[in-house]
Amino acid sequence: MSDWLSQVFSDATRRSFEKGERLFHTGDRVLKVFWVLEGQIDLVRVTPSGNEMVLQSAGHGTVLAEASVYSESYHCDAVARSEGTVAQLGTNAFKDRLATNRIWAENWAGSLAHSVQRARLNTEIRSLKRVADRLDFWLAVNSDASAEKPIKDIAAEIGVSPEALYRELAKRRRRKV
Repeated sequence: MSDWLSQVFSDATRRSFEKGERLFHTGDRVLKVFWVLEGQIDLVRVTPSGNEMVLQSAGHGTVLAEASVYSESYHCDAVARSEGTVAQLGTNAFKDRLATNRIWAENWAGSLAHSVQRARLNTEIRSLKRVADRLDFWLAVNSDASAEKPIKDIAAEIGVSPEALYRELAKRRRRKV
């Protein structure tokens, strides 16, 4: 995927970011498309109870908030979980490039379809009532990333409080002993 994106973003502006920095906020106008070159940025929505819910975790080679290309404003915040770099391109320039290259447009459509599939998977995980079931499901589909991700981030992805996830992990440790 990144091969065609490197061509689309070949002359895009590079922007560095620090851990904790917000690249955009809920309600900001969508003016740019961001392609993550280094680091991790999460799309975060805060629930009415104050918990963070991660809608996307974008790492190397990922377009951040890809559906926002077709929106007037952002529906969440983009929070850097590490320092890193993005390539940024105006949304109109991005759309124009896709319109002039059928292969890029097809790759983009495939990327959006994959994002829909991932969103449906996340919805399925969050529909489970028990924290244990959510964690088991998340581990089954993310086994390669589970050791590297902070517990707070996993809790946000599966839609539970960090405290609830810590309690579940403590139960599992006690069962192993």
